[in-house]
Amino acid sequence: QVPTSGGSTGETFSGDGTYYTPGLGSCGLTNTDSDLIAAINAPQYGTYANPNSAEVCGKCALVKGSKGEVKVTITDRCPVCNHGDMDLSPSAFEKIGEFSDGR
Repeated sequence: QVPTSGGSTGETFSGDGTYYTPGLGSCGLTNTDSDLIAAINAPQYGTYANPNSAEVCGKCALVKGSKGEVKVTITDRCPVCNHGDMDLSPSAFEKIGEFSDGR
């Protein structure tokens, strides 16, 4: 876990940054490890009858970590993440932290 901060609406949030293997995300888009994308935590994603309709889908966030910062597009939801947490693609995570620090 890498401590992160970022926000997509001009707001700032703090939480843990982790990484995962992307695929078909909750926003209805298919992504790969090389895309600069993120899964936002479930509380900030919200609950929608059609998850593809979530207001956060397609929004950008500037994520800052110990190694730097990266601008990501929200394309997925992280059901086990807490408020403020983001699960990043490997290519995004490596810009803010070391893989050995992540999970």
